[in-house]
Amino acid sequence: MSQGVNASEVATLEAPSTPVANPEHGLPENFGEGLLGKLLFWIAVAFSTFQIVTAFGIPLDRPIFANISLIYLIGAAFVAWAGWLIFLRMKGRSVIGGVLGLIALAIAYGLILKFPGSLPSQVVRALHVGFLCLVAGAMLANHKARSPLTLALGWLIGLAGFAIGMYHWGLYEELLIRSGELTQLDMIVGIAAIAILFYLVWRVMGPALPIVAGIFLAYCLFGNYLPAPFDHRGYSLEQVIEHMSFGTEGLYATPTLVSATYIFLFILFGAFLERAGMIQLFTDVAMGLFGSAKGGPAKVAVFSSALMGTISGSGVANVVSTGQFTIPLMKRFGYKAEFAGGVEATASMGGQIMPPVMGAVAFIMAETIDVPYVEIVKAAIIPAILYYTSAFLAVHLEAGKSGLRGLARSELPSAARALKEKWHLILPLAVLVYLLFSGYTPLFAGSIGLALTVVLILAGSFAFGILNQTVRILFWVGLGLIAGAFLWLGVTLVLALVAILVLLSLFVRGGPETLEACRDALADGARQALPVGLACAVVGIVIGTMTLTGIGTIFGNWVVSIGRDSLIASLVLTMIVSLILGMGIPTIPNYIITSSLAAPALLTLGVPLIVSHMFVFYFGIMADLTPPVALAAFAAAPIAKASGFRIGFAALRIALPGFVIPYMAVYDPALMMQPVPGLSGFAYWADVAYMVVKAGLAVVLWGAASVGYLSTRMPWWERVAAAVAAAFLVLALPMTDQVGFALTVLVLGFHFWRSRQVAKPAVGQ
Repeated sequence: MSQGVNASEVATLEAPSTPVANPEHGLPENFGEGLLGKLLFWIAVAFSTFQIVTAFGIPLDRPIFANISLIYLIGAAFVAWAGWLIFLRMKGRSVIGGVLGLIALAIAYGLILKFPGSLPSQVVRALHVGFLCLVAGAMLANHKARSPLTLALGWLIGLAGFAIGMYHWGLYEELLIRSGELTQLDMIVGIAAIAILFYLVWRVMGPALPIVAGIFLAYCLFGNYLPAPFDHRGYSLEQVIEHMSFGTEGLYATPTLVSATYIFLFILFGAFLERAGMIQLFTDVAMGLFGSAKGGPAKVAVFSSALMGTISGSGVANVVSTGQFTIPLMKRFGYKAEFAGGVEATASMGGQIMPPVMGAVAFIMAETIDVPYVEIVKAAIIPAILYYTSAFLAVHLEAGKSGLRGLARSELPSAARALKEKWHLILPLAVLVYLLFSGYTPLFAGSIGLALTVVLILAGSFAFGILNQTVRILFWVGLGLIAGAFLWLGVTLVLALVAILVLLSLFVRGGPETLEACRDALADGARQALPVGLACAVVGIVIGTMTLTGIGTIFGNWVVSIGRDSLIASLVLTMIVSLILGMGIPTIPNYIITSSLAAPALLTLGVPLIVSHMFVFYFGIMADLTPPVALAAFAAAPIAKASGFRIGFAALRIALPGFVIPYMAVYDPALMMQPVPGLSGFAYWADVAYMVVKAGLAVVLWGAASVGYLSTRMPWWERVAAAVAAAFLVLALPMTDQVGFALTVLVLGFHFWRSRQVAKPAVGQ
């Protein structure tokens, strides 16, 4: 039977304590104490501001009216800010925070001012990495320094990394002119860039990624001494440094470009939505819809994590945010601690494959294989639904097996009331989805989504003072129409609306507090971007090695030679590589490395382009659930107060479709809505429907076999029969589908007949 949870306990669980450190990088979710903490906070704000201006492509030198451009307006704003700080100091007020903010933002403004029309891509990439180094080095210093010397050393390393970005900024034209001819200073800067990134990634994310990248770097320098076919013609240190540190194939390759544009914008988008109250909205809606159902709290975890995936795209971030509420509630309700942690880890990792805003890998994939982002989303829709169906089914069956009922309606928030009060928060997400599916670039869609989110937050201080509900609705609708009109005229005018609201917020009740929330969201976004951005930069070493030496072709030929005899052997090999790499490195570098090595080979073997890359992507995600090193499971461990190892095994049972769906898609791409040779029109969509039904049945059978319950408890032989039937549905061999469907009918028919026989004596009693 379920254990009771009253309203006061639910309220307590809805306000969890903040985790001490973020599991992705092991650093606290703040910038440190004292003056250095304030300085780092404003550096993070300046970093985000720089990225917004460069990602939006705002031309500062274009006249707005008469001959006045944004250069003069922003300069006037800095002068006014300085005057205000002087006024406050004369009044005896402390202005140290304001001075630090003014200096940090003025430096960011100066960086942009050199190229007021549009910063060159190479400069944006280099400064992006420079800012990441500065924030990471300072974070390590502020939180982990044990003496003034190590504190100073951490800041110096961060500043050195930033200075390398400034080197590219200051000598951009000169470096272009003498491309390929490095000076002695260039060599020092290039080597320092690699060394600093390796050190920071090692300290922030652990040794695995630097070791892997270091092996590839060593191959560039010493691979000519290896036996054939693994040898290459040999490259000097100067050639390697020029390729890795000064081109667009190493540290500043495509992953860094995507990190500096799409990924950073979407991280900020999520940070602002969190500040606006989106997490609370998702939680209230999930509680209202599923809290009273059988196994309600676990279904809330699955549904709220799926919703969070639409704005976050980071599995570990999902575990930390929604898991703080859902895991204790599941435990209190009667679920075992390891199962509760496994449910949250599984549901949270699915956020990376959950459209419309998938994880950062989806943007890198779209850029790498040069397809519209919407095509990646289309390929992910059915697998994502099946993945979450599996998780939903697992908690439903576990609840039935343990006799866990839902919470009382009186103890739950109303989903309708939550939507009525906060429906406007969905608007930026709806606009984002519309733009992505209308063919706009992710960069434009993310820019508009972020700008509209800021508009909503700023306008909230105005709406707060409107007591009449009808007038408040008219206010939001009118604001939406104005923003929509600006949308079609261009992102610059949407930003003009933001600027107007910022000025007005200075003079309304609650406005200054709202501006502080926006400022804090900027800082949070920069901090959250650290693990993604640093990983993208270091994994560029692997890409640089591929393009310089051709090692990817060697590995690909090996995979192809295996695949000529057995495609399944090539797929299993690729899966093993992804899982092993994923045990030590995050999903992004795992995908980049494995896709560079194996995806071209799978394409040669006839696997469609998107399917081959999605195959690698899925197993990179599964690696975070796979013991012995399962980052998502270990992130849930301190919240669940259970072994991360046991949570990982529980998550594996729940996430089993994540392992089989990629294989099914390889043999029938219709599961990912990809073209199938010889099929079109009605025949194609019939094949899609057939694959969905077949995969759905396999999910049900495996879920039942894993939990040992369907409509009643299943004996061991029935569980084995269900698992065998599911396996036949998945196998792509002659007659396996027919055998699988026949076994499914037998297993389900016998089970439901037996469950009625079991129920009859209970009714008679």
